[in-house]
Amino acid sequence: MLLKLIFNNLRIDNYLSLIGTLLITYVVHFYYKYFTRVNPLPGPFPLPFVGNLLPLVWHGGSLKKYLDINHKKYGDIIDVYLPLRSISLGRAEYLEPFLVPSTKNLKIMRTPRADVFDDLGITGKGIVVNQHYKPWRYNRQFFTQAFLAPKFNQRAIEWTNILFNELENYWDKLYLKEEIIKENKNVLDFFSWFNQFTNDMIIELITGERSYSMAGLFNNLSEEKAEHPLAIVEDSVKLVSALRKYNTRLPWFELVPPILRHYVPYFKSISDDSIQNVKYITKRLNSIIKRRRKEIENTPLDKPLPSDMLTSVITASTPRDFNREKTIGGELLKPMTNEDISFIMIDGFLAGTDTTANMISFITYYLAHNPDVKMKMYEEIDRRFQGDITRWVTEDDLRSLKYCEAIIKEVARVFPIFHAFGRVIDKPEEVAGYQWPAGSYFRINADAVHGNKNHWKDADKFNPDRWMDEEFEPEKYSFIMFGGGPRLCPGRKLAMIELVGLMALIFRKYEIDLVDIESPLKTTSLGMSVLHGLSVKVKLRI
Repeated sequence: MLLKLIFNNLRIDNYLSLIGTLLITYVVHFYYKYFTRVNPLPGPFPLPFVGNLLPLVWHGGSLKKYLDINHKKYGDIIDVYLPLRSISLGRAEYLEPFLVPSTKNLKIMRTPRADVFDDLGITGKGIVVNQHYKPWRYNRQFFTQAFLAPKFNQRAIEWTNILFNELENYWDKLYLKEEIIKENKNVLDFFSWFNQFTNDMIIELITGERSYSMAGLFNNLSEEKAEHPLAIVEDSVKLVSALRKYNTRLPWFELVPPILRHYVPYFKSISDDSIQNVKYITKRLNSIIKRRRKEIENTPLDKPLPSDMLTSVITASTPRDFNREKTIGGELLKPMTNEDISFIMIDGFLAGTDTTANMISFITYYLAHNPDVKMKMYEEIDRRFQGDITRWVTEDDLRSLKYCEAIIKEVARVFPIFHAFGRVIDKPEEVAGYQWPAGSYFRINADAVHGNKNHWKDADKFNPDRWMDEEFEPEKYSFIMFGGGPRLCPGRKLAMIELVGLMALIFRKYEIDLVDIESPLKTTSLGMSVLHGLSVKVKLRI
């Protein structure tokens, strides 16, 4: 009441004076904390409220580019404010506290703000953005069991073949007719096709139900329509679009302060739209889960069930589970609820779509720029398939294509999908030779680590042959394609199945050339590098 009386009696000049005083107080406090911070490190000078966000925007919003510039300028350990202070680490030996594979390593927090995703209603849900250890560990155990199951991975090999056959059917109609090639119209956006491919792939593997986003892309590009019913295709495209929006908005919530998201119209509209988008996704997934539960209930106990992820997590810790007694710290795990399941399904979608689509596109780009490497890859694939360009790729094929695997690793080294990721220490600890208080926020700069000349011979050279040397072993923590520590990617085996399988299926039959060999990769990079198209020409090798 007293405050209301004071504000009612203030004139406009008093308001301005009050606001000015508050701003000055904040700025003084900000810089007092900055100049008295623990372990002051070199780095770009921050501004109040926004830290280093303005120069990040100036560099096109590419965190990858901005961190690279500052790493080259200031060194392997630097301060960056985005907008909170983070310590960027660019040497492998600095990473052990975060990446050591130990049950005692409890560093799962990706950002110091545990409430960063409260607005979306996903705090403590799933595994990717979950920063609460107990529910994270519970969810991860079920997720990992599903993704690493032999039957699941065999299903992945099968569907890589099935869906590539579907993609080839679309390519035959759009790009590979003789008259189209003669008219030089055999140009396609490689990334768009494989983004839809991986969407259809991961949705089938997770839900056991077909998705038709490749058909949707074909319908947009052709007067002829795919054989699938239009309503089903449009429904698939809508779900995929919602999942992609969810994925691309997560870094936005980490970087934009809550006060802007709640009260500034532009930011609030994006926030509100994102909240509605999460509600749509969870509603869609809940209907799929309920339908699958009914199907499982109606299946006799002695009859086999599908090997998709959804079936696996529904039946985990139930009488249908062969390894029913799952525990954490001696506590028996209960079966998952529909809400638990919906969020680890979302995590599966996020982990298996843009990541693989971007990676196969990056591989194609680097092969085009390294014809000697491309020729060696052709020779390995041709030896394996002996001219048979129609048979399915098998598990034995995947194991035998060592040079293809070496190419994948080298592309991941020179252009990692996740170029940076955050970790927070939960107790006082020494990192990189400094003592840090609990809550300190570190940003692991995978770009810098993968290109560090202290760890890699000819670090600037694209050389898959380094991985073919039987005696070669990367220095500890110097290659973090799949992260490490407690957050080591549980989908790493699936990723390699898809990538090696796609390389075999594509390059045993097709010649893929960049339309513009001089054009660099165009990406948005706020943690994960997401490609903005890759124009290529496609034709048969024979």
